Amino acid sequence: MSELEASVAQETACSPAPVSFWEAFAFWLKLGFISFGGPAGQIAIMHQELVENRRWISEQRFLHALNFCMVLPGPEAQQLATYIGWLMHRSWGGIVAGALFVLPSLIILIALSWMYIAFGHLPLVAGLFYGIKPAVTAIVVQAAYRIGSRALKNRILWCIAAASFLALFVLNVPFPAIIAVAALTGYVGSRMAPDKFAMGGNHQAAEKSFGPALIDDNTPPPEHTKFRWQRLLKLIVTGALLWIIPVAYLTTAYGWDHTLTQMSWFFTKAALLTFGGAYAVLPYVNQGAVEHYGWLMPTQMIDGLALGETTPGPLIMVVAFVGFVGGYTKALFGPESRFLAGAVAAMLVTWFTFLPSFFFILAGGPLIESTHGDLKFTAPLTAITAAVVGVILNLAVYFGYHVLWPHGLGAEFDWISALITLAAAIALVRFRRNVMHVIATCAVVGLILKVTTG
Repeated sequence: MSELEASVAQETACSPAPVSFWEAFAFWLKLGFISFGGPAGQIAIMHQELVENRRWISEQRFLHALNFCMVLPGPEAQQLATYIGWLMHRSWGGIVAGALFVLPSLIILIALSWMYIAFGHLPLVAGLFYGIKPAVTAIVVQAAYRIGSRALKNRILWCIAAASFLALFVLNVPFPAIIAVAALTGYVGSRMAPDKFAMGGNHQAAEKSFGPALIDDNTPPPEHTKFRWQRLLKLIVTGALLWIIPVAYLTTAYGWDHTLTQMSWFFTKAALLTFGGAYAVLPYVNQGAVEHYGWLMPTQMIDGLALGETTPGPLIMVVAFVGFVGGYTKALFGPESRFLAGAVAAMLVTWFTFLPSFFFILAGGPLIESTHGDLKFTAPLTAITAAVVGVILNLAVYFGYHVLWPHGLGAEFDWISALITLAAAIALVRFRRNVMHVIATCAVVGLILKVTTG
């Protein structure tokens, strides 16, 4: 063995030095600004940084934590950061890691939302969004294809997906009801045909060795990760108070029917329904924010999704755009304080959207060994994921209608938008191009078309 090889082997064999809270803080802050690419890209960044480069956690422990986050409602990448932060530096470590994963995205989206409202009517900006809207429609189609190709492993799951699409598209069944029926179907199905509802795609298959880690495969669980009823009760009380106090204040100060109060309740429900990622809950958010409450227009929802795709952080942060536009247009604090109203609403909906994720990780972390791989636990999720495919497809149809027939079904069909949508879908599905590159290209095409055609 050469001296260089021996040096590399010795370096690999040495465990990393202990990581201080502030060293971890600096990394989580950096991660919040570079976490582009949706959950897959964000998880890949964390794997490269935490498992391969820094070796703060082993591959097996990383994937075990990821499997746990995958069965929870909420953004799995943000929950994974929260989990690892908690594992390393107790509850405050988890809170800081999860919060810094979201905070940069919130600040950026508030700024972009204000620019969108203030300058969105200008021809230059209108041209950009003319090209972006078809791209977003193609992105949602790709999401349905990507999740469906992984989740629909047999005819039963295909039938669940088709039934969820028809229930939403034809019968307008509420999204929570679809999720509840799918979960019940999965639970019953696991008893009648367990092989049809077994969760596939186990992340453990990709396991490799990158040398000893600070939290290694055989590292004893830290004392703070052991399950205690007293700790769980304390978390339940704390989590309940963190939800009840702001809701009680909003109800007392403004009334139950006020926009901010309704946002707090609506986005709490949305947070508990995000099985399958952001694309799964977007139809529910769209159904409530656009159709029921009228906080924003259908085309604004499409534009908001585009902004969410091009900023770091979880895609579900599009809720901050929904909150900002709703608060701004409703002028909740008067016409002179529209920006303040939008910013407060954006922060409010972010609080209620992510609060359950922190609770699930901090309360459920010590219990992961008892539930991991249990079919009774995973089968409902398998059925829910199948139903989500149909729900996302319905969202694609909804977006497509508003993009291709911008003035209504009886008006002229927008062939140019149709061609942009088709080209974007081919780029995403066939050639697997980066989402941000596709959005940028379509935006430039839209701008050129608007400039040349007026």
